[in-house]
Amino acid sequence: MIVDVQDLRKQYGSFEAVKGISFQVKKGEIFGLLGPNGAGKSTTLEIMETLREKSGGTVLIDGLDIDKDKDQIKMIIGVQLQTSGFYPGLTLLELIRLFSGLYQIETDAMELLRKVNLEDKAHAKYKEMSGGQKQRFAIATTLINHPKLIFLDEPSTGLDPQARRNLWDMIKGIRDTGTTVIITTHYMDEAEYLCDRVAIMEAGRIIALDSPDALIDDLIAKGFERKKEVKTANLEDVFIALTGHEINS
Repeated sequence: MIVDVQDLRKQYGSFEAVKGISFQVKKGEIFGLLGPNGAGKSTTLEIMETLREKSGGTVLIDGLDIDKDKDQIKMIIGVQLQTSGFYPGLTLLELIRLFSGLYQIETDAMELLRKVNLEDKAHAKYKEMSGGQKQRFAIATTLINHPKLIFLDEPSTGLDPQARRNLWDMIKGIRDTGTTVIITTHYMDEAEYLCDRVAIMEAGRIIALDSPDALIDDLIAKGFERKKEVKTANLEDVFIALTGHEINS
């Protein structure tokens, strides 16, 4: 296990945002934290990222205690936030060199951009990028320190269908190189496509944890039926078929 969370709690005064949750994340999987706004998933994510103090419980990242080993943890994780702040007038190469300097490590910037299919934009300014390109670049910056674990918070929000599916393929490619991914998303099709397992949160508690297939099968076994779908494609498939699956979107 690369993440071990036990009885995690977070309080803000009298309000308990996270109510004693426990879960583990396996090395090399894509793990999803799902839930409506206010469920506690972002707070949980920020605690694991060392960005927020917990009120109780234990969190281990690759065997390191989040209370005692924050500096070591920061060196083995990568974090992509919902709103990433980059200097708009700098090129992608300049930004990668800037971040590499913060980590005090040497980075092959072109190879990193190649991983996210942005090598042709190396000398373009960040402000000139499309929404999908900016999201892919934000994820590229999480890989600068060769992390064992990366956190992606709503990575495809606001993207068009092409860019979203391109991003999905890229995230799976990152996982296939051995990096563990923890992701939050409001798109259930995204979670179903990407995640090996998901934890569904509601009101500060985990109410279900399993693979998407297992959770769906369990619901069907309880007698759930949805309106029969006779079409084998949807409007998103039509959009992508007509406009192409361009990697630079």
